[in-house]
Amino acid sequence: MNKNNKKIDSIKKVTDAERIKKNSNYLRGTIVEDLKNDITNSFSGDNFSLIRFHGMYQQDDRDLRLERHEQKLEPRYAMMLRCRLPGGVIKAKKWLEIDSCASENTLYGTIRLTNRQTFQFHGILKNKLKDVHKILHQIELDSLATANDVNRNVLCTSNPMQSLIHQEAYEWARKISEFLLPHTKAYAEIWLDQKKISTTDKEPILGETYLPRKFKTTVVVPPYNDVDLYANDMNFIAIIENNAIIGFNVLIGGGLSFTHGNKHTWPFLATEIGYISVKNTLLFAESIVTTQRDWGDRTDRSNAKTRYTINKFGLERFKKEIEARSGINFEPIRPYQFIDRGDRFGWMKDIHNNWNLTLFIQNGRIYDNNDQLLKSGLCKIASIHNGNFRITSNQNIIISEIPHNNKDEIEKIAVSYGLMNKISNLRQNSMSCVSFPTCPLAMAEAERMLSHFVTQLESIMLECGVEEETIILRISGCPNGCGRSLLAEVGLIGKSIGRYNLYIGGNRIGSRIPKIYKENITEKEILVHLKFLITLWSNERINKEDFGDFVIRKEIVKEIINPIYDFWS
Repeated sequence: MNKNNKKIDSIKKVTDAERIKKNSNYLRGTIVEDLKNDITNSFSGDNFSLIRFHGMYQQDDRDLRLERHEQKLEPRYAMMLRCRLPGGVIKAKKWLEIDSCASENTLYGTIRLTNRQTFQFHGILKNKLKDVHKILHQIELDSLATANDVNRNVLCTSNPMQSLIHQEAYEWARKISEFLLPHTKAYAEIWLDQKKISTTDKEPILGETYLPRKFKTTVVVPPYNDVDLYANDMNFIAIIENNAIIGFNVLIGGGLSFTHGNKHTWPFLATEIGYISVKNTLLFAESIVTTQRDWGDRTDRSNAKTRYTINKFGLERFKKEIEARSGINFEPIRPYQFIDRGDRFGWMKDIHNNWNLTLFIQNGRIYDNNDQLLKSGLCKIASIHNGNFRITSNQNIIISEIPHNNKDEIEKIAVSYGLMNKISNLRQNSMSCVSFPTCPLAMAEAERMLSHFVTQLESIMLECGVEEETIILRISGCPNGCGRSLLAEVGLIGKSIGRYNLYIGGNRIGSRIPKIYKENITEKEILVHLKFLITLWSNERINKEDFGDFVIRKEIVKEIINPIYDFWS
């Protein structure tokens, strides 16, 4: 960066988010005072942002906004709370407490599995928040650092079939999560009523103003890219020798969010930077995070993510800074390969001869309806199972470590509660963000649209004779990236109520960003276009060619080589 750029940066004012963090007294703000205010169910001023560091978002039911406005009532505010659950692994017995908490302390009574491999509660009233935090604490869980400008929940490949390797990878996900947590005791003081025992707070890794933007990390065991590593800021790909992890290939700078119409924002795939020995994992994690902490843009939040920092300074300079901070040089990337990223549904046996049952959870939403008693069925299984539940990055759940003599009983429960209904490959590989009615950023429907949209697409695929094939389909209510639509073969991103941008051309393993095909079109128009494309695919593909590869080969859309230049062209 030249002297003129430095001068310009020094003149720019930091964002309001930076002011809030700096003045927060290490994330305390006046949250305690707000909790005592029973006149409103909302948090005021800076606390609206600060509670996110504690794992909560203030939301309101957008379906009720107009009605409540006409009644001269404030919006129906309630909080969404997201648990910290590195690697998505939780004891089955703890699930019973989670289920009970959702039933007793939320407006909706549901649990939602997220594609960040954890669960969240929607609709917690302010006066119930401390109760929920204390329930989580009693089962050794928390929601610290699952939102805002910190390292978020750390993902890990869901692969209990390779038990030893997966356990080792999971342990690294847990260690990285703990290592990069905020050091402030604000969470314990506010939500668990623990007394302040020190007058001095320090944040040796995150700093007093924390990170410039959110930061996402994964630990991956090839050949399955089920965590969508290319969408994350920092990724550790396990290199295995003699049935043990000896080191990691490190990839950095991935991210999918952008802003409609702002050509200074763009998605980007995580980039290889080098190989490290397993013993240096935490050292390099700290060096990467602190480099982004110090170099990231704090004057423009739309350009504050790691990928923009790397673009500004250059990958080689960013790499050298990491090496300087760690005192160790990266080694050349070791060979690795990905073959798929979907979950393996149904029964699979691990190397210890235990069974693992992967269940499809549409949109990750756990509740009972006429077709499936998901909530009741999972509780019934949890009541007799001594192993783990594993939440996947595709919003599904694995009942893992099932002894052979318990397999039949658990299958009987799963079948009787409708947990093992036959699902098409298309539906199994579909995903959406929450969107309406609770997400304040939503521009169009996503979760509430997905099921019937897939049903219509299933009919098209049946008509074209490709009903057994797979297309990676994702729907996002806005361009913020939560639904990971920009790593799909068919991705919809909300533009306004009932209208979406249609992207096509991603690939099966999630290493290619799709290209916009049609802009600002209705659901009906999308289905017309997809029927044309799927018909063409079914007639002209070569050797069972995947849909995303087909539309690139036929030049229906051009492959994005460098998103900085190609995404908007």
